Amino acid sequence: MGFSVQVGAFSQLENAVRLERVLTSRGVDAYYFRHQSGLYKVRFGNHKNYANARSEAEKIQAQGVIGRFFIVLPESYAAARIKRSGQGDLRAELVTTVHRFIGVPYRWGGEDRHNGFDCSGLTMVSYRLNGLNLPRNSRAQFKAGRYVAKKNLRAGDLVFFATKGGTRVTHVGMYIGSGKFVHAPRTGKTV
Repeated sequence: MGFSVQVGAFSQLENAVRLERVLTSRGVDAYYFRHQSGLYKVRFGNHKNYANARSEAEKIQAQGVIGRFFIVLPESYAAARIKRSGQGDLRAELVTTVHRFIGVPYRWGGEDRHNGFDCSGLTMVSYRLNGLNLPRNSRAQFKAGRYVAKKNLRAGDLVFFATKGGTRVTHVGMYIGSGKFVHAPRTGKTV
């Protein structure tokens, strides 16, 4: 994950959802999440450098969509912290993150706690919140990774399925260990 822009931290979920929707309606790939502090934070962007992130934020600010903002450094994400310090376990962080979404309803095309998740939205967001980028759909996620035999799966690995027969990937979940995985199964079900 590169440099991103944080544009809000709210005590009320509705405020984060509202801002995320406004940004998304303007073509910004925004997302919100519940921080361990209890606040709902809104972020967007994945820039190669600080200057690009700041430039995008200033353009949106000039349109009156956002007020104050700050640039989130790549080092602040779990993936970078763990890599730098050698302390902690990214796989455990991924599993902890995906567990926070258990009980959220399935929604095709969904990629947030408030509206629901589809399978690839769930995995994309869980990885993103830990500083790892994944493509949006299950097939693209499959192509972005590398094959791991079932017997070699480790917590945090993605597991893929061809649910419509054949060999074409149509579903994804996150392996959490002990032969179990978390996924957003289908309409009418929850994560």
